[in-house]
Amino acid sequence: MSPKLSVAILAFAVLAGLALHKASAGDVSTTSGYKVLQPFRHGNLTVFPVVTARSHDTQMFLTLDEGLRSGEVAVTEAGSAAPLIRPRHPRTWSPPVPPQGGAQVNQLVLINNSKRPLILLAGEIVTGGKQDRVIGKDRIVPPESDPIDLGVFCVEPGRWTGASLNFNSLNAPMAQPAVRAKAMGPKDQGRVWEEVNKARAEMSETVEVNGEAPVLGGTSSYARVMQNPGVARQVDSVAEPIQQNYQSLIRQLRDQNAVGVVVAVNGQIVWADVFASTSLLEKYWPKLVRSYAAEAVVTRSKDHEIGVKEAQEFLSRLDGRHQTVDSEPGLYRQTEIAGDGFRVFELASLLPNTGFDLHLAKMAE
Repeated sequence: MSPKLSVAILAFAVLAGLALHKASAGDVSTTSGYKVLQPFRHGNLTVFPVVTARSHDTQMFLTLDEGLRSGEVAVTEAGSAAPLIRPRHPRTWSPPVPPQGGAQVNQLVLINNSKRPLILLAGEIVTGGKQDRVIGKDRIVPPESDPIDLGVFCVEPGRWTGASLNFNSLNAPMAQPAVRAKAMGPKDQGRVWEEVNKARAEMSETVEVNGEAPVLGGTSSYARVMQNPGVARQVDSVAEPIQQNYQSLIRQLRDQNAVGVVVAVNGQIVWADVFASTSLLEKYWPKLVRSYAAEAVVTRSKDHEIGVKEAQEFLSRLDGRHQTVDSEPGLYRQTEIAGDGFRVFELASLLPNTGFDLHLAKMAE
């Protein structure tokens, strides 16, 4: 064997060994631009951190919680938004005519009075009014907006009364993936109610509420069930270790742009959430991790562990059979992609100096 051939064989062996080491460490190449790292596990919940080579400046965007907390964003029942409408020209302005028909199950009105664009995420729950609602799709609301139809689904079957028509999302949970999926995918109120009732029943069976069972069984509100002290303890017992570990990882990987997660329950991948920046992920992370934990709490058995390769493959497959685009020119584009066994939702900002994906959600079907 010639010396040149021996050197070539040795070089090939070294490269092959390096490639094998990288694959075992979770360094799997991806055409999506996202890289999945080794997971955090607690019980039957597995969360894979996602990093990217490039993140974006998202400081200009306002979240729903921030807007409601500051009072710059208002959400109310349809038919009661007139007092919230801002006069454009004070000298010639006259009061608008209130929408006809009053409050409706799948309609809420939102007004963004801030000078920042507002991000809405599907799965965010607003509580109050005549019924608690869950937002049905990702979107951006422009600064100082006119009233918009929020596009919601009820997550509190059985109640249609309230002392106040206004809503808030403070301390309200993010819907767990099973409920979120029904609002985003089928977009069917009946199927959302079915999933809410199923979640309530599973929590009643699974969670030890220490004498608070009548409270849990006596409400139709998904949000109140998730806020029940006994339920909250169970969810937090799963969520807090994951949350703390990931927040520590974010600090360590600040220069690697930790921007999202792939989530598995019982060894089955169920969801992925990826954002345009680490700071945007951090704003939603406390609610998101509890939504994943709620899914894990009501899933009793543990099948097997899943690895980085499967999570990376799930996140990398973003092409599907059918694509639907919902766009507001100059504001946002929301793309829904239906694939074999999955559905992807991409929210892209079209505002000046942006043109990037703010949020990507992928669900397994």
